[in-house]
Amino acid sequence: MKVIILSAGRGERLRPLTDHTPKPLLQAGKQRLIEYTIQSLVKAGFKDIVINTAHLAKQFPEILGDGQKYGAQITYSPEQEGGLETAGGIINALPLLGSEPFLVVNGDIWTNYPFENITTLAENKLCHLILVSNPQHHPQGDFALSSSLISLNGNDKYTYSGIGVYHPKMFADYDVQRLALKPLLLKVIELQQAYGEIYQGKWSDIGTVERLQELTSQLNG
Repeated sequence: MKVIILSAGRGERLRPLTDHTPKPLLQAGKQRLIEYTIQSLVKAGFKDIVINTAHLAKQFPEILGDGQKYGAQITYSPEQEGGLETAGGIINALPLLGSEPFLVVNGDIWTNYPFENITTLAENKLCHLILVSNPQHHPQGDFALSSSLISLNGNDKYTYSGIGVYHPKMFADYDVQRLALKPLLLKVIELQQAYGEIYQGKWSDIGTVERLQELTSQLNG
C-alpha cells in the first residue's frame, strides 16, 4: 500500500517558526516531525511514500532526499504556492498513488500508532479513519462511531487523527483544484461507506508552538 504524507500547509499558528521551516520539518526532540512518521511507516512495511509540498517546498528533498537513508522510496508531489488543501493535494497526487487504496497521514502529527495494524478496505468501503479521544483544543470531536461505521450523529464523538485509508474512487469525480477533505468525507458518510476505529495510544496534533514544545519535552524526557 502506498502512503501520502500531507505536508503542503503553511502552518500559520506555528509562526514565526514556519516562516523559515515547513511545519513537518520542524524539530521535535532529536528528529523532525516527519522523520518520526517516515520511520514508523518503514518499520511497519510502508516504504513507497509520496510527500506533497507547497510552502518552502525545496526544503523537503534537500533534507529528506529520495528516502534512501530511511529505507524508503520518497516521491514528491509539488503544488502551487498556497497549496491545494487536503483533498486537492490528494487529487493532485493520484497519478503517483495509483488505482489501489492508499494510506494518508498528516505531516503535522506525532503518534505511536502501529501502522502495521492498518486495515485494508473491503469492497463497500471508500475510507477507513483512525479516530482518537478529543484533545483539549478540540473537545467537540468530529465523528461518532457505531459498529465501525462513521456517523455524524451520537453523543460520543471522537477526533479524526489525520490517519486514514482512502480508495481513489472517493476522489474520481474531481479535477485538480483547491479542495478541502471534509465535504468529500460528509458525502461518503452519507453513503455509509466510511468506516473507522478508535486508537487510544499516544497522539498529538502539533498545531501550535506550545504543543511542539510539549512534544519536545516529552520526547526528551
